[in-house]
Amino acid sequence: MRIRTLIIAYMQLMRALQIALVVLKHALREWRSRSFMMNALFGRMSRARKTVHTTQERLRLTIEELGPTYIKFGQILADRPDMISERFRNELKKLQSKAIPLDDSLAMSLIERELGQPVEDVFAWIDKQCLASASIGQTYRARLKSGEEVILKIQRPLIENKIKLDLYLMRHLARKAALTYPEMAAIDVVGLVDEFGTNILKELNYYTEASNIQRFRTMFAEDKRAHIPVVYHEFTTRRLLVMEYIEGIAPDKLSELREKGYDLELIAANGADLILKMILEHGFFHADPHPGNIFIMPGNVISFIDFGMTGVLRPRHMAFLADFAMGFARSDSKSITHSLLHLCDVKFFDREEDLQFEVDQMMKSHSAIPFEKIDFSRIIQECLNIIVKYELRIPSSIFLLAKALATLQKFAMDLNPEISLGPVILPYARKLLMQRYDPRRLASGIYDTLTDYFALIRDFPSNVNEILYKIKQGKIRHEIDLHNPEPTRQAVRQFSQRISLVVLLSGMLLASAALVIWGENRQFAHTAFGVSAVLNLWVAVKLIFRTRV
Repeated sequence: MRIRTLIIAYMQLMRALQIALVVLKHALREWRSRSFMMNALFGRMSRARKTVHTTQERLRLTIEELGPTYIKFGQILADRPDMISERFRNELKKLQSKAIPLDDSLAMSLIERELGQPVEDVFAWIDKQCLASASIGQTYRARLKSGEEVILKIQRPLIENKIKLDLYLMRHLARKAALTYPEMAAIDVVGLVDEFGTNILKELNYYTEASNIQRFRTMFAEDKRAHIPVVYHEFTTRRLLVMEYIEGIAPDKLSELREKGYDLELIAANGADLILKMILEHGFFHADPHPGNIFIMPGNVISFIDFGMTGVLRPRHMAFLADFAMGFARSDSKSITHSLLHLCDVKFFDREEDLQFEVDQMMKSHSAIPFEKIDFSRIIQECLNIIVKYELRIPSSIFLLAKALATLQKFAMDLNPEISLGPVILPYARKLLMQRYDPRRLASGIYDTLTDYFALIRDFPSNVNEILYKIKQGKIRHEIDLHNPEPTRQAVRQFSQRISLVVLLSGMLLASAALVIWGENRQFAHTAFGVSAVLNLWVAVKLIFRTRV
């Protein structure tokens, strides 16, 4: 165990040194570009070689040299306006996950190790030259003995260990940065690194991607407009994914699509509707629907691939998009402001009036554009920028949603420049609102609330007894230091009076109920019970309304 610990510590040290050398190299180059003296000595040489880089470009080059973990982290930062400025985000959007291809013979040995047998025993034919290569894995084409054409995605060796090392160092640096610079607490850089680590480790597990594919197949089982590839689970492992090979045309190859008679307007409309169906009907969506992950098949059928990155929306996130769309269609800035605050889980915001004013000004800047032609993804991004300005915390899934909508908008407009997401979103928004106010759903909510109150009343005596017992045992200790104790004393007196009144009235109600059941004077018993019930109801209503105020 000690030897293993020493090996891990050694690997962490070596990786830290490697990162430090890369950062130092680019930092020195950045310093040289900013120094007047160094520019005088080396500037002419750099310009002759055309190697002059801006600070933003230098950051991107540093991240690319650091490897896949930092590349993916940079890609996430590119979609987070609450973390970095616009000029850095625009540069980080240029980050590519492409990598030097893995040696094909090594890849074949990795595939055989995962299968537990030679590739010839599983496949009738396999192309031993890679089809595509990325930072985490690379793909090969093959044919099963049963005749199905498949794609094999094999993970690079030791990539998981490398990423875990990087995540450890990133968490360490994030904690140090949070302690050194307290003003970074609003950004929660430690939370961002932890969230990123969770997501990238999920992406390393191909069982997760296989489960995502199966979930999408279930979602679109009855929809003939979409095709989700089949996963061959009997050959799939944690590091090997075997799935159906999709024969189709990428949606950005417009001339080829036209030559083969595809209906570009129909494809654009169906693609937009399918992705919005994922988002607003199922709350589970493909988070990276760019042309490289979409193929157009015969019959204008749309097929999605690469399901490693997906987004999950909670009901309140879906409600936000519905309220936002309806509010924008009605030019209702107040409704949009409330939907943004609800999204951030903020009930009382002292700057709500200022926030609404900015939302209203943003809407007026687009008032000349008809709703049918509004760039909906851009509007959402502008609203996110506004709430970032007010330092409100936005759920991370909303950034994935904004990215997916922006990618969808570009995909659809390339095929049909006249299309807009607004009119496509509205029917889903209306459906969500109808579901929210469905009588059965409202009745279910009331029933759940009453059940919670009943459980509270039922468990209250035992909970009080448990607290008193722990106090007697000395297990509960609490010290309160009050600079001005008078308001607290008054609050305690009022609380004690209310408790005493409730106990007294409850005792009266129980006593009168006992008289009704067992007493001899029925008229007096019924009168006492009626008076007690009315008093209890009056106190309960009074307390409820006083609490709300």
